[in-house]
Amino acid sequence: MTQKIALITGAGSGVGRAVSIALAEASWHLALVGRTKATLEATAKLCPSVKVKVYPADITKPDEVSEFYQKLVMDFGRLDLLFNNAGVNAPAVPMEELPFEEWKRVIDTNLTGSYLCAREAVKVMKNQKPIGGRIINNGSISSHVPRPQAVPYNASKHAITGLTKSIMLDGRAFNINCGQIDIGNAGTDMTKRMQTGVMQADGSLKPEPIMQLADVGRAVVYMASLPTGTNIPWLTIMANEMPYAGRG
Repeated sequence: MTQKIALITGAGSGVGRAVSIALAEASWHLALVGRTKATLEATAKLCPSVKVKVYPADITKPDEVSEFYQKLVMDFGRLDLLFNNAGVNAPAVPMEELPFEEWKRVIDTNLTGSYLCAREAVKVMKNQKPIGGRIINNGSISSHVPRPQAVPYNASKHAITGLTKSIMLDGRAFNINCGQIDIGNAGTDMTKRMQTGVMQADGSLKPEPIMQLADVGRAVVYMASLPTGTNIPWLTIMANEMPYAGRG
């Protein structure tokens, strides 16, 4: 079997788009998931050399997740890689000032959405031939060390590490690998503010360096290219001069 199928969530922009392009350049066929059809189609146009299907959906809704997985199986026949990427952040405010709705929005997307997509991926991977596949969760440097005034994001990304460990363990008997890529300051809309100044652990505002999205894409392709008997549980990729070592 030479045709490899990858599903990418949050594929309409940022890291999801960069990883989609990198996988296409490595001859992976793509299933692109996101809330907005137009942005998914824009990503698809950047991947002309492979088969691409777009599935607009809200990953926080179990019925919609189940529906696009059913379409994926009909369109491609199998799934070799899930890149669990979709994520959001909340405004940087003190914990006691954060509206519950903002907490719930971040947890629902970053954690529950990742779980729902992984759950359906495992179902497919357990029942296809050859059995197995790979799940790569998009964690964050914030799964190691938190940023100030980012409680829901920090909590969701620490929880992603627990999800990764659980899938790694439970998938072992079914040839399902699970790893996590922890990204620090890739150049996306979410990190634009870091170039002008972002809050540090001591309360000061300082600009932080940004790295190229293409580097993240190549890192995910490397993780995905390994044989199923080999796994990278965690890979950290970051702008070299960002304040990670010693943060806080």
